[in-house]
Amino acid sequence: MPLLKAKQALNRLSAGQTVKLIASDPGSERDFHAFVKLSEHSLLYFQKSDNELTYVLEKGESKSP
Repeated sequence: MPLLKAKQALNRLSAGQTVKLIASDPGSERDFHAFVKLSEHSLLYFQKSDNELTYVLEKGESKSP
């Protein structure tokens, strides 16, 4: 679910804007790292604490055909 929320938030942003997400699902770490590798977006910040994972993503430029 955290990745779905991230994608929805990124869709509302313009290139270069950022979104901060806080998740509790440990599997989201793998999901987010894979997502940014396969997308034009960047992971600017990642922090893991006892019960939270914090991400800051930057929306990349859309790839035009």
